[in-house]
Amino acid sequence: MNTLPSPHLPPAAALSRIRIVLSRTTHPGNIGAAARAMKTMGLTRLVLVSPRYFPDAQADAMSAGATDVLAAAQVCATLEEALAGTVFATAMTARRRELATEPLWVREAMAELASLVASMEVVRAPGNAGGEVAIVFGNETSGLSNEELALCPRWAMIPCNPEWTSLNLAAAVQIACYELRLAIVGAGDTPIVAEAGARATLDEVDGLIGHIERAATASGFLDPASPKRLMPRLRRLFGRATLEKKEVDILRGLLTSFDQPKKRN
Repeated sequence: MNTLPSPHLPPAAALSRIRIVLSRTTHPGNIGAAARAMKTMGLTRLVLVSPRYFPDAQADAMSAGATDVLAAAQVCATLEEALAGTVFATAMTARRRELATEPLWVREAMAELASLVASMEVVRAPGNAGGEVAIVFGNETSGLSNEELALCPRWAMIPCNPEWTSLNLAAAVQIACYELRLAIVGAGDTPIVAEAGARATLDEVDGLIGHIERAATASGFLDPASPKRLMPRLRRLFGRATLEKKEVDILRGLLTSFDQPKKRN
């Protein structure tokens, strides 16, 4: 996915314009887990509408270190107050409602929000210097009320199993934040595996294959007169494995140890 063209607003600044609003949350652990989900995707603006318990030690524990998001959270009495100053709000809902406008899937809805925050029109919205938008989630049991949904011009749904749409609040926040980050920042380059070693050269892999062939012949496992397809299959195996230099060294050291067995007491 390509990053959105946003010459006027860098991705980090765009993400800072987005509020995650949790309405009438009943379990403090879900607030903490939502904060964790937000921070992993680069969002920090958390707004809480009449939470039953907050602040709370469970919220801190479930945030897994995202306590800065919790400390900066704004607590409001109503959703109207939570949305004050925003120019657009998308409500997340798990079910269709009577008199409902047609909802978007979450991917489409987050792409729409990403386009809004990337545009100069939102940043310079009349009477709003910040140009913020909001993603609104209801409580764990009943979701958003019809009155709350009426305050949001866009509704969005996550394409769950239609026979079982019971998604944890923090999981729903994670999905929405992920889709939003993907739309604003893009997937980027191929992920770098932590602590990955240098990749072995073709010469080094060939040396390993030759070492295996010699060891297999010496042990009697490979009959040079009838090799069949053993070595081509091994070559294909190592080609798929994309061996690292250290891994080649380990395997060759192992083969050498078979030639020079240590005495055991």
